Amino acid sequence: MKEAYFERFTIQMPDDAVAECHHQGQCDADVEYWQGKIDLSHISDDKLSAELSEYGAWNDDELSDRQANELRIIWIAAGNIQDDERERENEVQS
Repeated sequence: MKEAYFERFTIQMPDDAVAECHHQGQCDADVEYWQGKIDLSHISDDKLSAELSEYGAWNDDELSDRQANELRIIWIAAGNIQDDERERENEVQS
């Protein structure tokens, strides 16, 4: 199990989800598969949309869709975890 850290909350994800939800090419089907398996119930709609709004990629209307926001945050979380792991590996190699 891995953890992604955001300003307003954290998300725990299985290792397989991290690998499958952020990769080259389309990730949509993979993220949709994991959406029901990753617990996001501790994140309020307001915190989720506020966190995503900081990316500047979605307008207020788009950010009112909880299901779409969950897909977005899972994809971002997987990428953040992968980035953090690469950084740690590079620090060890330096």
